Amino acid sequence: MNSKDAVIRLAALAHEQRLAIYRLLVKEGPSGLPAGEIADAVGATPTGASFHLKELDRAGLIHATRVGRYIRYAVHFDKMRQLLTFLTEDCCQGQPELCGSAIKKARKMCKGETK
Repeated sequence: MNSKDAVIRLAALAHEQRLAIYRLLVKEGPSGLPAGEIADAVGATPTGASFHLKELDRAGLIHATRVGRYIRYAVHFDKMRQLLTFLTEDCCQGQPELCGSAIKKARKMCKGETK
């Protein structure tokens, strides 16, 4: 990941409703939710939710899948792991273990390790 991609992803999350949408989708896991349910859950209009979903999709944080006449959105978990790894790669003067277990786990998952 490079700085430009990190800025795009962070900027996409730097809005209250987009952050709420992202957190909702994280809770839902890989199956995601239809756009209408997302709008209802975060108190957005369908048009507003659509705009925010497109911004998160453009940033690579979520992806859309058409299921019949509905569009389901789900989180790209690997993209967030990459962002977290990028943000903490030089943690504590090259000692990422000091950043905590969540960061260590994300780094391992980015490298394809399972444990």
